[in-house]
Amino acid sequence: MKVLLYAGSLKLVDKSGVGQAMKHQKKALELVNIPHTLNSKEEYDIIHLNTIFPNALWMAWLAKRRKKKIIYYAHSTMEDFRDSFIGSNLLAPLFKKWITFCYNHGDIVITPTNYSQTILETYAIKRPIYTLTNGIDTGYFKKTERGRQRFRKKYGINKEEKVILSVGHYMERKGIIDFVKLAEKMPTYQFFWFGYTNLHLVPANVKRALQRKLPNLHFPGYISRQELSDAYAGSDLFLFLTHEETEGIVLLEALAAKIPILIRDIPIYKDWLQNGQTVYKGRTLEDFEQTSKDIIEQRLPDLSENGFQLALERDIKVVSHKLMELYQL
Repeated sequence: MKVLLYAGSLKLVDKSGVGQAMKHQKKALELVNIPHTLNSKEEYDIIHLNTIFPNALWMAWLAKRRKKKIIYYAHSTMEDFRDSFIGSNLLAPLFKKWITFCYNHGDIVITPTNYSQTILETYAIKRPIYTLTNGIDTGYFKKTERGRQRFRKKYGINKEEKVILSVGHYMERKGIIDFVKLAEKMPTYQFFWFGYTNLHLVPANVKRALQRKLPNLHFPGYISRQELSDAYAGSDLFLFLTHEETEGIVLLEALAAKIPILIRDIPIYKDWLQNGQTVYKGRTLEDFEQTSKDIIEQRLPDLSENGFQLALERDIKVVSHKLMELYQL
């Protein structure tokens, strides 16, 4: 058995969660010694499709003709497409039809959470839908003193300063507007947002947030995986204010890095992230402000060890064995 990890248009998604998911799939196959390739000209038995670009559909058509097994990863829903780019809300119904058309080209569809599976089951998808986490390399995202020092030295942060971190594209859906509002309300804390989106794609309200000139608000842009690991190690709180996700790979990274976490209380995290047990949750700006302070000033218990145990349940080693089971379907 040989697997083709189709990498068409990889450059367009390499810096996104989809790009990270593809890297995790590669690592999972390596862990169970399954031969795999990124070269679509080589022979293969199973193909993984991770994007919804036309070239992925073309590969699905070729694979079907050659009687190969097609696994289509459903990383997107109409719900998490909204509030993303200029015009995304207007295009959302068309996006739903398009992704449904794409996913129906798989023999099976894999989506990362029960929540996203529930959403997809309301679409006109005629293929079996299974849940499999995108996974996380818990051996890579470790909280180390050396990483903490590298991060703080690079950005000129002294030992006494407290850092609140978030990661993602410049999207309203990701909670960036609330992040900026909190930075304004909490001037004694340093706020860092890592990630980037072409500003031509960003709506006016997000642009205004990005243009706020606050001495404690920083948008360094996209950074390498190693630098991101250092950022987790060097920060005092991971603040994830997203309004909608299919999973959230950066959240898994933060769990693995044993950093205290505060998230928005949204349906996807209702079942597997318990408030006050693995993470803390909030709903309003006032919740986020007060709980952030309580976590950082250690007025609330440190839940990072509990969060790490949850990350272990989603480790790439676990993914690799579950993937083997799905190959047999």
